[in-house]
Amino acid sequence: MNEVFSFGSYYPGDGVLHRLDPRTKLLGGLAFLIISLLAGSFAALGVIAVFVGVLYVLAGVPAGRAVRSLAPLLAIVVIVSLLNLFTEQDGAVVAQFGFIRIYEGGIHAFAFMGARMLLMMCAMSLVTMTTMTLDLTHAVERLLAPFSRVGLPAHELGMMLGIALRFMPQFATELQVTYRAQVSRGARVASGPLGAVRMLSSVSIPLFTSIFRHAETLSAAMDARCYHGEQGRTRLHPLAFARRDAIAAAVLTALAVAVVACG
Repeated sequence: MNEVFSFGSYYPGDGVLHRLDPRTKLLGGLAFLIISLLAGSFAALGVIAVFVGVLYVLAGVPAGRAVRSLAPLLAIVVIVSLLNLFTEQDGAVVAQFGFIRIYEGGIHAFAFMGARMLLMMCAMSLVTMTTMTLDLTHAVERLLAPFSRVGLPAHELGMMLGIALRFMPQFATELQVTYRAQVSRGARVASGPLGAVRMLSSVSIPLFTSIFRHAETLSAAMDARCYHGEQGRTRLHPLAFARRDAIAAAVLTALAVAVVACG
């Protein structure tokens, strides 16, 4: 398992979050995203941050593992925050660089949007780290099952999600292996953005070749095991809601009330 990029990879444990029904975690993650969007002040984000911190403690996920799971996605947070910094024009001008002006509102939006997105990514990363890929696949399939009556391929969509989640850390692992192989063969490594672009050009072709080979291997393995979709499949551990799932829903409701009150 790749230790540098662990977003989407399962972290084994027996905490409260691990024992929740995967449907509860998926719906709870969606509800958390909506609650985060309702936050209108730093006080509300503080409540959400405390909530996320408690969840990580209950899950028993080490701080180092949590940081590694988010590190590759921090670029998205930085880009979105910078866009708000330079486009928000409320308040007085704080700094000016040529035709670019930074306003007080831009600084507020920079900090607020960065904190909000970081908390949202922390929560969704926790969902994948406390739920096995097969359970997530089954949960998506069960949630979309009512729409299968109108022709929606619920099982196929769930399987696609599971494969995509599994390939995320696999893709990062292949990137590391390909990079080291190219360097060992004398590929030039230069610092700075241009150096990264040049290195990417020498890594991309063998990287995608390896990824396609893994995809073909997976396809052949599924075909060899006579995989025909949902037809004839059974479950060793059928999904069932329990009392702890109702408690989780009540806790999320209390979080929503607290966030709206702070906002």
